[in-house]
Amino acid sequence: MQRRDTVALLPRRRERSLAGNATESGRSVTSKITSILMTFTEGSEHSLTEIARLAGLPVSTAHRLTAELASRRLLERTTDGQYRAGLPLRTIGGTDAAPPSVTDRAPYVLEDLAAVTKCRARLGVLRELEVAYIQKEPGPRPATSFSAAATLPLHATALGRVLLAFSPQRTVEMAILRGLRQYTPHTVTAPVRLRRALGVTRLTRVAVAKWQLEPGVCGVAVPVFGSGGDVLAAIELSVRDLGTDLQPILGPLSIAARSLSRELAGVSAIPTQPTATEEPRHLVAVGH
Repeated sequence: MQRRDTVALLPRRRERSLAGNATESGRSVTSKITSILMTFTEGSEHSLTEIARLAGLPVSTAHRLTAELASRRLLERTTDGQYRAGLPLRTIGGTDAAPPSVTDRAPYVLEDLAAVTKCRARLGVLRELEVAYIQKEPGPRPATSFSAAATLPLHATALGRVLLAFSPQRTVEMAILRGLRQYTPHTVTAPVRLRRALGVTRLTRVAVAKWQLEPGVCGVAVPVFGSGGDVLAAIELSVRDLGTDLQPILGPLSIAARSLSRELAGVSAIPTQPTATEEPRHLVAVGH
């Protein structure tokens, strides 16, 4: 008797479960994901609550699927916590007539570069006399995002030296007037030495920073060019020993920068970069 009662209760329990989650009953995962993606039309942005409402899904389900779509870069998280269509979706949809932005492409470039070189890869842009940057450590963790808190000094990093070298002279002088803070005993704090290093970088399009910001860590950076030959960003790899590690990483680093430059500006707008032969040794002697 007790068994019959238990069995009799099962359909009711199932009914209550479905009734409390009616929007999900009978829907496949594909249907739920499609409903989420269909909410992003004509460049729209939505909060998680709006996505759940428009897709007809519980917030918990929308959160789980949206997070997975964002991890695959099919969706992007904006600075104010909204979601929008990611670059792959915009490309498929044909809504991206303009070239992709640095923010769109940088994580992919850094992931490939870190995987090939097994080095920490960074991409930086000039922002108010500092370097705003994202980075990718070797391993499975994704690249970081641009953040107001993630900044580096211009004079003590290879990233910053590339950005300064291709900036107007007024920007260089403002950075010097702001003060060249000493981070390690090796940090360049004399304006004449910094100007000399920037001159070398302008000629060779490679910057090095040996033990300038972190003891025992060297940075090697190259520019990323945009339309008209302007420098939009810099890409940097961190190594331990410039003597043994510099040459092996220059090839992948230059390829990554040139590939990103092509995507951002088109092949015809990219200045020709010199072949790395004896220049890195000259850089090590003068640039750090």
